[in-house]
Amino acid sequence: MFDGIDPILLARAQFAFTVSFHFIFPSFSIGLASYLAVLEGLWLRTGKQLYLDIFRFWVKIFAVAFAMGVVSGIVMSYQFGTNWSVFSDKTGPILGPLMAYEVLTAFFLEAGFLGVMLFGMKKVGKRLHFTATCMVAVGTAISAFWILSANSWMHTPQGYAINAQGQFVMAGSWLTVIFNPSFPYRFVHTVIAAYLTTSLVVGATGAWHLLKDKTDPHARKIFSMAMWMAAIVAPIQIFVGDEHGLNTLKYQPAKVMAMEGHYDSHPKGAPLILFGMPNPDKKRMEYVVEIPKVSSLILKHDLNAPLAGLDTIPQDKQPPVAILFWSFRVMVGLGFAIFGLGLWSLVARWRGKLYDWPWLHRAGVLMGPAGFVAVIAGWITTETGRQPYTVYGLLRTVDSVSPLAAPAVGASLIAFVLVYFAVFGVGTWYILRLIGKGVHTGETEIDDSPIRTAGTTPLPAHLPEGQAA
Repeated sequence: MFDGIDPILLARAQFAFTVSFHFIFPSFSIGLASYLAVLEGLWLRTGKQLYLDIFRFWVKIFAVAFAMGVVSGIVMSYQFGTNWSVFSDKTGPILGPLMAYEVLTAFFLEAGFLGVMLFGMKKVGKRLHFTATCMVAVGTAISAFWILSANSWMHTPQGYAINAQGQFVMAGSWLTVIFNPSFPYRFVHTVIAAYLTTSLVVGATGAWHLLKDKTDPHARKIFSMAMWMAAIVAPIQIFVGDEHGLNTLKYQPAKVMAMEGHYDSHPKGAPLILFGMPNPDKKRMEYVVEIPKVSSLILKHDLNAPLAGLDTIPQDKQPPVAILFWSFRVMVGLGFAIFGLGLWSLVARWRGKLYDWPWLHRAGVLMGPAGFVAVIAGWITTETGRQPYTVYGLLRTVDSVSPLAAPAVGASLIAFVLVYFAVFGVGTWYILRLIGKGVHTGETEIDDSPIRTAGTTPLPAHLPEGQAA
């Protein structure tokens, strides 16, 4: 059934599918780990049972999300060997050590303290348990650091040489490789996106339960904390995103041209195209809604600044415009929607109606999945804009793939789709079920009773009189 289909297209579709699923869970667990550290810190400082209840509620959800993120990440790594072996061979001397550092620092840190965080509150002191929670939060951030450094190097490679075997090898200093030109912007932008994604899920949970009972103290606190995050961090994200865009214009101009829909150059100021239909055959935008010269103002801070278009880029080096144009608008549109929700919550808070406006709560519930959609749209914008390269300007995608036949790649793609929707669908359903129950006073911990293995039976707490253990 896959005869005649380009195996490279299938390999790209498979990686896009698996990484999109994977990206959902780290974008949630990074923010949730920090939120848990804040909650436990507030509990230790104030002694209020309210914070401990909320902590115990969200730590159960974190455990499920973290596990699904780990499993989906492992699957992705195998694809580098099966579908992208040429890419792995050529970039291994650079990307391999970066991924190894992620395992040696972040993953070991998370794995070492995760058990204490999930099961150790009654077994270790409060301060040690808080330390474990903080270490897990730090571990998620370190993991993002190394992964985004590796990914950013693929977009803005530097500090490398090419050896006789055609491999990229480090030349000069690893610091040059790690802190490549796009890394600081991409790292900050992605981590903030994770915090906003988490705040929307937390806010939607609080809003859902406020709609059922606006006097619920747990729902009030959850919703209030989430709306503070949206109100404060969303405008920061808009600023960081703008700076990231300027960096992209400098190092990957073709990506920005496609994002803006600029098929043609504009020597006297480029318009900001709000909406339109890219026509790749005629190389033009149709049914355009635009604001004259505003794109030049945003990108060059000058209304009349000239902006080059895709007509200056060879056809075989242009990214696909339609995907980039729309994914970028989905990301930006949702970003401003999050900003609007934060402003709305500030107005409600100022008027003393934060817990009394049902339409605000309905909007909070509706915006719950918006962060996940925005981060996936952002990932599509970033990675599609790198095409037709895997290492920008140096290694093309068509030269990175393994010598596989289309049926082999297609069969594994179908298997991934079926297994992912079954396994992660059940996991997501379980998380939603936990969220639907809400937080209760005296929230219990994760069950830490001994696991019964085959052929064993736990001893009773008190043996019958005269019977020895």
